[in-house]
Amino acid sequence: MNEVDLDARLADMPIIAQRNDQIEAAVYNAWRRARNRWGSPIRFNDLGLKQMAMVLADEYWVCVDTYQYDCPVLAWVEIEDEDRDSLHEPIACKLNYYHFAASALRGKVLAAVERVLTEKLREA
Repeated sequence: MNEVDLDARLADMPIIAQRNDQIEAAVYNAWRRARNRWGSPIRFNDLGLKQMAMVLADEYWVCVDTYQYDCPVLAWVEIEDEDRDSLHEPIACKLNYYHFAASALRGKVLAAVERVLTEKLREA
């Protein structure tokens, strides 16, 4: 699925809930290094979470269910990285829930993203 398709899907998908959230600085900084190296969006299918993949783009980070045709499960949107002046503070954002059980995945997904980003950057 390309970024345009995912943009349209996120716009059309009903949001069950939206909460204020944040992305830890270490994860976000690793993503920025990866984005500068490989471009955006970046897709990871190897999170170690059954059927879940992650797409990291400039405007959003979205966890999708690969068994359900990349249906969004969670999406970090409205990522507030403009005028960022500190590399150690978390990045504020909104977290959209598209599935009733998505809250159980939040921490696991971010930990997996950090692990995979770190591994891929080390390999490069």
